[in-house]
Amino acid sequence: MSNKKRILSGVQPTGDLHLGNWLGAIRNWVDLQKENETFFCVVDLHAITANYEPKELSKNTLSTAALYLACGINPADSTIFIQSHIPAHSELCWILNCITPINWLERMIQFKEKSIQQGNNVSIGLFNYPILMAADILLYQADLVPVGEDQKQHLELARDIAQQRINAKFSKDKSILKVPKPMIMKDGSKIMSLIDGTKKMSKSDPNENSRINLLDSPEIITKKIKRAKSDSQIGIEFNNPERPESKNLLMIYSILSGVETGELENQLSETGWGSFKKLITELLIEALEPLQEKYKVLIDDPYQINKILLDGKEKAESVANSTLSKVKKELGFFK
Repeated sequence: MSNKKRILSGVQPTGDLHLGNWLGAIRNWVDLQKENETFFCVVDLHAITANYEPKELSKNTLSTAALYLACGINPADSTIFIQSHIPAHSELCWILNCITPINWLERMIQFKEKSIQQGNNVSIGLFNYPILMAADILLYQADLVPVGEDQKQHLELARDIAQQRINAKFSKDKSILKVPKPMIMKDGSKIMSLIDGTKKMSKSDPNENSRINLLDSPEIITKKIKRAKSDSQIGIEFNNPERPESKNLLMIYSILSGVETGELENQLSETGWGSFKKLITELLIEALEPLQEKYKVLIDDPYQINKILLDGKEKAESVANSTLSKVKKELGFFK
């Protein structure tokens, strides 16, 4: 029996993946797949909790899968699949809906924040999506779930549902669902906006200049970095709380260059913003070029991606259906 830990994670196909998705998540996945049993999902069911264009959803779903591969996710080591291709996600979600107290969901901070943005158009799906996220995680009996600080509450909900609402209520001598543990990503787990260093880089930000998309051309990257918020001080600092934009760009530079932030602070102590922006622009273009080239090859060969996704679906569905069958049996469903 394998001693590898099982890890599950995913990204919504709500637009082009950006630098924060890569440095904060996917780059870490590439390392994790070497020593663990990894499942990486394109969570398209989560992408419809806000207004969307159907044609864009399909296109972005394929593009996200291609970017997973271009970033280094290896189908020989990882299972890559599309969430909606596996009906067990929705079925387990409904079962969990029926046993989760509504006041658990009312505490979720992200719903409060996003519902303010959506106003009167907020959907039940947005309120309920932490339950779907719990179903995603629990279906695969994941040991670990890589999460940033802003997703810790959602993982805690999944843990509480597994422990208190399934295992404790329906299982006297055995655990039906594995209780997952968080794997908090360090350094790049929270890449911030280019126009506001206090806000996370996000695909939902209406200002395109707030983020570097992984498929941005060198010309677009150059323009966005030129327009990135800066200040009047000389020197680029990491630990000065009064300079969040300086910290953010220096962290990006550190991750891409492999040089520690402390060493970079010393090197750049007399450097102005203009010179630093040229340095980070060159580094970004250089880092994204091989990824973009691999993406183009993949997206021009839909047969290859579809084959990988079909294989991934078969592997993921086998695990998911086994878990769902176990849950339904213990909860009393007739077979």
